[in-house]
Amino acid sequence: MKTVPETTEGYELMNTNKPIWLRSPSEVTEEEYKDFYQSAFRATYDEPLAHTHFSLEGQIECKSVLYIPGMLPFELSKDMFDEDARNIRLYVKRVFINDKFEDIMPRWLKFVRGVVDSQDLPLNVSREILQKSKVLSIINKRLVRKSLDMVREIEADEDESKYIMFWNNFGKYLKVGVIEDQRNKDDIVPLLRFTSSSSAGEEYTSLDQYVENMKEGQKQIYYVTADGKDKAKMSPAAEKVRSRGYEVLYLTEPLDEIMIESVTEFKEFKLADVSKEGLDLGEEDKEERKKIEEKLNDDHKAVKEFLEAALAGKVQKVKMTDLLAESPAALVQSAYGMSPTMQKYMKAQNVASGGSDAGMMGSFNQAVLEVNPAHPIVQDLERMIGSGAEESEEPKNFATLLYDVAALTSGYDIEDSGDFAQRILSLMTTKANDDVKDAEVEATVVVPEAEATVVVPDVPEVEETVEVPVEPVVEATVVVPDEPEVEETVEVPVEPVVEATVEVPVEPVVEATVVVPDESEGKSEENV
Repeated sequence: MKTVPETTEGYELMNTNKPIWLRSPSEVTEEEYKDFYQSAFRATYDEPLAHTHFSLEGQIECKSVLYIPGMLPFELSKDMFDEDARNIRLYVKRVFINDKFEDIMPRWLKFVRGVVDSQDLPLNVSREILQKSKVLSIINKRLVRKSLDMVREIEADEDESKYIMFWNNFGKYLKVGVIEDQRNKDDIVPLLRFTSSSSAGEEYTSLDQYVENMKEGQKQIYYVTADGKDKAKMSPAAEKVRSRGYEVLYLTEPLDEIMIESVTEFKEFKLADVSKEGLDLGEEDKEERKKIEEKLNDDHKAVKEFLEAALAGKVQKVKMTDLLAESPAALVQSAYGMSPTMQKYMKAQNVASGGSDAGMMGSFNQAVLEVNPAHPIVQDLERMIGSGAEESEEPKNFATLLYDVAALTSGYDIEDSGDFAQRILSLMTTKANDDVKDAEVEATVVVPEAEATVVVPDVPEVEETVEVPVEPVVEATVVVPDEPEVEETVEVPVEPVVEATVEVPVEPVVEATVVVPDESEGKSEENV
């Protein structure tokens, strides 16, 4: 019997498990969510900070699982908006469509990973079709809302280190969200974190915490921009506010200044840049403040005019202020000027695009020099001008050095570093010469030698050697018995051991025998 082979075709079910996003959230364990994240997004060593599993029902049906990574994905560490980043996987009726579709999530949520499965999008999908789809717009809004809910859950966690970790990794994305997403800006702003003058170390504060800790009578939220927290602390502009007990927020990244322009107020409190001219601390009436400044400018008119002449082309104007506490001067911008941090950022952008970094801002961003007339340095400069030495080089160098120090502490760059170094060396040389002259004057002081001898005639002389301890001046008192006391001050030169010979009169002891006649017993002797 011949055996004839017969070929049959069929399908064998290899996987009996439902996709995790199609299952009910109550049926999925935490371990399964974690395993799916690590396998689907090739994040073996990363544990997600939070996840959410939800579905849309009604006119539109959609199921989704979203994750917030525990660490910044590698592809986003080089470029925060990397086009090749595969963060959201789009499925239509359980058929995989694309994992690089950008319009399904706003770019400020580029770090969120997950799966979206829609029943209403067409299978023959393309970018042009999706851009015109109302379904995609509704899905986009829901994904953003769920992502913000996850961030709030991390913020509300008892373990504060989780949100600090999230902020360190993804805080810059939320700042971009404030700039680009006006619809959700009010929901993002309370999630922002800043360092401040009241925070210790690497601690952060939110705008809600700032408002809670506001001083009674404070009407604004104050902030200052700088390249880092240390430079923000030394800013004279921030000193004006800190000295009055107000907290100052430190904005230490170039992105912060762009972002803060979109946040004009928070809970009815306006945000004020302390490095801007005309800072209102709310302690006085505007008219009263104006009168105070006019009086200061009139009282110190000479030094004001001298500084404006000496710094012509460098500053827009010079004004006296009593807001500075410790610094002699500060550079501030006009109401619509750019801060030094933003100027550096714009210059870097211009150079990167092939332009020049010199002169691009023109005179538009010349700063205003605010001077503290109560500071000893300014008073010394005022004394030089009052003595008629304003035509000499010393007060001019003094004024330029005052401007350079104010520029450095306010965050600006020194245009001519060589000239600045020369002025510093000149100041050091003058100080060194003064110290040498003082030392020479002290070295010429000599203590004269003195020796006194007291001689009493007809008395044998007795020599007595007195060892005097090493002291600049030694007082020795010689007392002569049965004679008026004579005090003689002997100034001895400073030597290791000084011997002074003092001749002291000493009366010899005299023994006399007196014979007294006695009629009854004859003689008796009495020794005296």
